[in-house]
This record gives sequence, structure tokens and C-alpha cells, in this order.
Amino acid sequence: MSYAKITAQGAYVSEKAMNNQDFEKIVDTSDEWIQQRTGIIERRIAKDNEYTSDLSYKAVLDLQQNYNIDLSDVDMIINATLTPDYKTPSVASYIQAKLGLENTGAIDINAACAGFTYGLNIANGLITSGQNKKILVIGSETLSKITDYTDRNTCILFGDGAGAFLVEYSEDDPSFITSSFGSDGNKGGNLYCSELSKEMFNEELENPGFVVQNGRGVYKWAVSTVPKIVSNTLDKSSYTIDDLDWFVPHSANARMIESICEKSKIQKDQTLMSLAHYGNTSSATIPLSINLAISENKIKKDDLLMLVGFGGGLTYSSVLIKWSI
Repeated sequence: MSYAKITAQGAYVSEKAMNNQDFEKIVDTSDEWIQQRTGIIERRIAKDNEYTSDLSYKAVLDLQQNYNIDLSDVDMIINATLTPDYKTPSVASYIQAKLGLENTGAIDINAACAGFTYGLNIANGLITSGQNKKILVIGSETLSKITDYTDRNTCILFGDGAGAFLVEYSEDDPSFITSSFGSDGNKGGNLYCSELSKEMFNEELENPGFVVQNGRGVYKWAVSTVPKIVSNTLDKSSYTIDDLDWFVPHSANARMIESICEKSKIQKDQTLMSLAHYGNTSSATIPLSINLAISENKIKKDDLLMLVGFGGGLTYSSVLIKWSI
């Protein structure tokens, strides 16, 4: 039987940091206000000539260097992003070209903040079905390029970054235990970014080309939905909440995550976030959180992790994994 195993991980963030004091100069806000309501201290911002494919590629190079991995036989690249360099070609195709891979599939997926967990679950399905043997899964964003820096409700939240996992065929040591997916498209108007259509939400859209968020609407949906996702995912397995070593939610807002943990009966010290110094990086928050935890020697081999991505769509995707590195 074919199984899928996570064998390497890497990450990249730009050198440029934008802290809360920087926002005090451009909008009516303060460091204290931002930290109290979001938990964010700073975020990384891509250079003007640095795009999502650049961040993705550097995250893959970090993965390769960290684990001394040969990537010449990678047969699929999945890049989760809502900020591709172009509508086409895909970011994944850029990575394929930069790595010089000749026999490799390449696709981008857009599930916003749930993108990375969607990508992992797609990779698991492709490998366990026998379609592929070695897949790069990348979550990467340059949200600064679609952020309206005159909108104090959203501009303080977003940052840029990338994280990458390598998922490989294994005969007897699977990383993936179970997963779940879902969407509530009727609530899509709570978080959107539009360039073309103005009809979907039956109103004139604000700030075409920029990300627009109804923070209260997203908060209410996430706090009521994510605990159910955690419970439903565990119900598909033989594990309970007490068996979890680490909870890795999308790092959207620290106050939101605290409420989710309280409702899910998950301890705060079991929760991994990348929010404080990277901000909300959408599809990159989960791999960045894991990369930080590994650098701090928190995650150990065979630890049980629950990953839950949730956001624009409104979509969600979870995956329960045994850490195999």
C-alpha cells in the first residue's frame, strides 16, 4: 500500500520588517492598540522587485539546504497562493523552471488562508493513489502588494512569507492520518479581493484590487467553526484532543486563536503561531509556524499535530499528521 510522508520543510521571509510604530506614521493607530487586538508586533514586507515566486523558490532552497535533499526527481509542485506573480503562468511553473525539473507537474491552488492544508491533502491523495512519488507543497504570499495602506482595519494585519514541505512516497511510515474540507461561500463577502467581477456580492465592491475584510464577520465565523473542525477531524481518527501535541491553526489573529483554543479545550502552550513577527501571511502562516517551532526545538519526531487552515471563501481544511522528520 502507498503512503505519504513529510520528509523536509523550509521557509523564507524578506529582510524588510514593518513594525507597529511604522503604522503609527501612516494611519490612526498605535502599537498598543495593534498588539492588544491582534497580537502582531511586526511583519515582513517583500521588496518592490520581489514576488511570490521569489519567496517560494527561496523557501524551497531553504528546505533543500536544511535536509540535504535531492529534488531532481520531484514529480509535482503544488503552490498555494492568492497573490501569484501572474494569473498565468503559475507560480508552481516558475519554481519548476528555476529548479530545472523536466518531468514535473505544476499547479497553483487558491484557497486563501486554507491553501497550504488543501495542498498537503491533495499531495497525500496523489501519492496514496500512486499518481506521484515526490511532491513539493508550498504556501507563499506577497500580501503587501494587495494591501491598502490607507485602510487601518486591514493594513496592520498582513505580511509576506513562504513555507515549503516535501511529501514523499513511503511504504510503511505515513505522516497523514485524516483530514476534512469545507466551505461557506455565502459568507465570501466577509473577505475578498476583486479585480474583475462586481456582481457576486450584489453591491459595488470597495477598493478593487485590494484585499477587503469584514473582521467581525470572519472572527465570528472562525470562532464558531474551527472548534467543530477540530472535533470532526479527531472523530475520524482513534485520537482525542488530549492526544494532540501541537495545534497549528492559521495565524489570523491572536485573540481569535485564543477563543478557538478555549472552545476546543486546547492549551495555549500547545498552539503554534507565526503571527507576532510575521503577521497574517495567509497560506504561509502554517508552514511558517512549524518552521519557527522546529527552530526552537519544540516539535519532535512522532508528535501529533492538528493543522487547520481557514479564511477566504470562506473555506477551511484540516489535516491530522504524525510528524515524521
